[in-house]
Amino acid sequence: MSYNILLCGVGGQGTVLASKLLAAAAGRENMTVHSAETIGMAQRGGPVTSHVRIGEDAFSPLIPRGSADLLIAFEPSEAVRNLDYLKKDGSVIVNEISIRPVTESLRPTGYDGKECIAYLKDTIDNLVVVNADSLCADFGSSKFFNVAVLGVAAGAGFLHFSEESMIATIEETVKAQFVKTNKEAFFAGFAYGEDYAVKAVKSSKEEAGGAPDKAKKAGAEKAKSGVKKTLPVRMMNEEEKKRLAAYKNLVLDNKGKYKK
Repeated sequence: MSYNILLCGVGGQGTVLASKLLAAAAGRENMTVHSAETIGMAQRGGPVTSHVRIGEDAFSPLIPRGSADLLIAFEPSEAVRNLDYLKKDGSVIVNEISIRPVTESLRPTGYDGKECIAYLKDTIDNLVVVNADSLCADFGSSKFFNVAVLGVAAGAGFLHFSEESMIATIEETVKAQFVKTNKEAFFAGFAYGEDYAVKAVKSSKEEAGGAPDKAKKAGAEKAKSGVKKTLPVRMMNEEEKKRLAAYKNLVLDNKGKYKK
């Protein structure tokens, strides 16, 4: 089986970098990875979609429609536009801040993304709505959302590789002067996603009258086991373990600060 992640947004939001970080992090753990981007008029604010496929059963870089396990949308209308890629019971993370297209200045429609978010809430069960401006307020720019949203995915349990692999990839890929802020953005998102996961578990238990939701737990384990690896995961050395512990302390120290 494969695990498919589709990222979508508009030009300038960092969608492509986010997909490259995901692919590289999975590759660090010796997973088979395919990725591709469809950019089009990206530099002029046009739509961007990035495909990341993880697992030995992914034989091509493009995700077939109806096959994405996770949709990460940087803009509400792009989430709705790409919903046909999502599989049944797939998960969606969406930024609720809209970006008005150029055509809006020529023929105003009043688009603000709210109708798209409402539609997603009515349609998707596993939905995480994030406000990029609020999540990235401490970092001075919502441009860090492309890394923060990966933290949201990790904290919510939607990624099937370790957070230390994500951090190591950020350190290797991002420009040196932005590494510290990007790591903080990742863990801000991680705290947000973790909070969502806790609330989701609580909600499912309440719906079941306090009994554990065995079906959802079994489904999550099945999805996780479906991502095959060509080699065993590389073990962390002592220095890496200490570094990861320091990062986790950063999460705990700032958890209240980073919550919405």
